Amino acid sequence: MTDLLDTHQHLIYRDKLGYEWTEGIPDLAEGDFTTADYQAAAASSPVIGTLFMETAVDEADYKREARMMTELARDPKNGIRGVIASCRPEVDEGFDAWLDECGQMRVKAFRRVLHVVEDERSRSATFRKNLRKIGARGLAFDMCFLARQLPIAAELARACDEQWLVLNHCGVPDIAGNDFDTWKGDIDTLAGLPHVACKLSGILAYCAPGTATLKTIRPYVDHVLEAFGPDRIVWGSDWPVINLATGLENWLEVTAEILSALPADDADAIGHRTAARIYQVELG
Repeated sequence: MTDLLDTHQHLIYRDKLGYEWTEGIPDLAEGDFTTADYQAAAASSPVIGTLFMETAVDEADYKREARMMTELARDPKNGIRGVIASCRPEVDEGFDAWLDECGQMRVKAFRRVLHVVEDERSRSATFRKNLRKIGARGLAFDMCFLARQLPIAAELARACDEQWLVLNHCGVPDIAGNDFDTWKGDIDTLAGLPHVACKLSGILAYCAPGTATLKTIRPYVDHVLEAFGPDRIVWGSDWPVINLATGLENWLEVTAEILSALPADDADAIGHRTAARIYQVELG
């Protein structure tokens, strides 16, 4: 199997940071999910490194999280090649200073979780102006929207057309609700924008209980492959959220089956090369 650069590794350290969003989610509500835990889960896998993805910590902790993960990334044994940090583009105050500080850390990109805030958040002039500042520094921005919000994602992408934007989790399709056609049309719109990439991650979690299989997600995966092509697709585990579906080991098996059906160059692009280019990660 091709080498994998995991562009969506979450970590949870409850003694240092707050994770209110995990309350009420049995598989995530208790305990830590550390670099050692991830490495144990990914043992014998082709993962060659990770990008830590901000974990939607409590508001007071998002800067502390990026600083902490940068320290973990400085230790090679943790396998973290960079950090995708949280930010608040909707607020001018302190935004430039946060970008400056992140420039001194291991930050490779930014994300603002947008599916848990009002739809208008990313439509403001302030948000888009500050997002373009991220692009001006040569960094990518991960877009986290629900399927119903994909037209909003397209609006944002058109307004910020000189930077890489990475759509998380294949646009969060409603697989359980079988709303393929609407999702497909919105994906086609986003794929028509050459600076938008798609992250092959998280998708098993959107299946109905007991149906999270490659057969179920195959139409969605095939369409993403066709719409974006290997040079605009990156791979991610979404660990430990993937535990809400079938777990990391199974997702790695599904990934292996998906990639093994592709030409080797395409599989390598999706597995690690495209991510290394977009997120500016040196492999080797």
